[in-house]
Amino acid sequence: MPMLRPQDSPTRERKCLNGLWTFRLDPEGAGRTAGWWRAKLDQAREMPVPASYNDIVPDLAVRDHVGDAWYQTTVRVPRRWTGERIVLRFDAATHRAVVWVDDAAVAEHEGGYTPFEVDITDHVRPGGTVRVTVVVNNELSWASVPPGIQQQTANGRTQNYFHDFFNYAGLHRSVWLYTTPPTHITSVSVDTGLDGGTGTVRYAIQQTGNAEPRVILRDADGVQVAESEGAEGTLTVPDVHPWAPGDGYLYELEASLHDADGNLVDSYTQPVGVRTVQVRGTEFLINGEPFYFRGFGKHEDAPIRGKGHDDALMVHDFELMEWIGANSFRTAHYPYAEEVLDYADRHGIVVIDETAAVGMNLRVLVTYGRTDMPPTYTEQTIGSATQRNHLQAVRELIDRDRNHPSVVMWCVANEPDASGQEARDYFAPLFAEARKLDPTRPVGFTNMIADRPDTCALSDLADIIMVNRYYGWYAHTGDLALAEPALEAELRAWADRHGKPIIVSEYGADAIAGLHAVVDTPWSEEYQTRLLEMYHRVFDRVDAVVGEHIWNFADFATQTAIIRVDGNKKGVFTRDRRPKAAAHAIRRRWRKI
Repeated sequence: MPMLRPQDSPTRERKCLNGLWTFRLDPEGAGRTAGWWRAKLDQAREMPVPASYNDIVPDLAVRDHVGDAWYQTTVRVPRRWTGERIVLRFDAATHRAVVWVDDAAVAEHEGGYTPFEVDITDHVRPGGTVRVTVVVNNELSWASVPPGIQQQTANGRTQNYFHDFFNYAGLHRSVWLYTTPPTHITSVSVDTGLDGGTGTVRYAIQQTGNAEPRVILRDADGVQVAESEGAEGTLTVPDVHPWAPGDGYLYELEASLHDADGNLVDSYTQPVGVRTVQVRGTEFLINGEPFYFRGFGKHEDAPIRGKGHDDALMVHDFELMEWIGANSFRTAHYPYAEEVLDYADRHGIVVIDETAAVGMNLRVLVTYGRTDMPPTYTEQTIGSATQRNHLQAVRELIDRDRNHPSVVMWCVANEPDASGQEARDYFAPLFAEARKLDPTRPVGFTNMIADRPDTCALSDLADIIMVNRYYGWYAHTGDLALAEPALEAELRAWADRHGKPIIVSEYGADAIAGLHAVVDTPWSEEYQTRLLEMYHRVFDRVDAVVGEHIWNFADFATQTAIIRVDGNKKGVFTRDRRPKAAAHAIRRRWRKI
């Protein structure tokens, strides 16, 4: 059941703890033994929350730090919160965290992109202050999602990982203190349907304590359109206004608890978009109508703040997507901040929601000259411990996001090794878990070029074929005449073998902004534009293709590597969101579709 986000209501109140916290790196891991949480952090500097810490300080030791990073702040608990249940919530701590309130350890969490919270009522005094300390750890292992490995060198500890974006760390999203009544609603879930002009909203409420649940559904003007009593039920909405791509119409479900005398005990409001999602043959249907995905893989990435959530940057990115004619994006390669999905809900933007399972493919490293890598799936590499964390990541993703109408599909992994029985044994339980938790949405994964239509061991588990392809860049580099028929032949092979909708979930080429060429030379803005135009000619000829997501929306930071000069340059916008020539070409295409 979905974890409820903090909100202000007649029975609840929240206090945002964002701002400047004290901060100290701990490369030796001394703080846990020495009990740094028991007092004011010594030798600390200030650090903004939310933000990645890596690029804030002009010091390579900070940027490339591996290990623990300590944050601390002092919070005054409002006196009016006496008698209330008080909860401390972290929207994300990458990649894991331990939290103390004063001297008491209150929470631990594994996974860098989903929220966690803890009831701290017994540890605080309304009207007083409390010290909150959290140690965030960025170490990746074979068991973590995503995976990585540690190495000890003469210069200290380093970390190698297998995904192509920088391993930013810290408190990337908001931190909250909030209240509920002792008897309160713990979760609200909704599933919607359409039958002609009539909508349905199936709801389920969970609660603590003894009180009577009620629900009221109101339209966007605040007019009540349906009501019910009980913890579960189905509301009928005549003359429904569906949520649709480009039309983010939202109803509001007010769930409430009442005592025996009818007095309000607790209330929570949940936005609801009434819509349906279905796969039929090679079509992807929203509200029974074929939908074609136009958009991007993105990243939570920006100069200075790294992956730290920023409302100004978020709105600007959405405005640029509207300018270019995009209608969708994939949360590559991890769940994005909940504020992003809220915005997509309100504006009718379609989202493919992805776990942080990236870099689970040791075969691909051979193409980069690594000959020392073991098989991907073993108990010493990607094994049962990884799978347990991966299953939890799927659960937390769906638990957090299942009420968002913008989310139309779950993606369990990006470019995993999809060959052989070992891959199937690893992934089959993940697909099954996603479908058990949410039978209303399709489930998929993104396939890389090494696993072909006739050899991929996972594609029959997926409802949709999603392929990341780089013909003209990594294959047939610089030769679009060879790349075009090769791309078309493979897409037709996928369609013929599987008979499912195909989304080309990544395609593109690096381009250095300002690099121009008379002939189509790789890395030039002209070549990037010509390559994208070639892909679009192919998409228009293959009926099973129902979506095009360019890699990437904007340039982004990566590990230091000689093939990555100041990061990945496949964006159609620069990292500071200036359009390359390709952005104008894409705009001409997408605004006509």
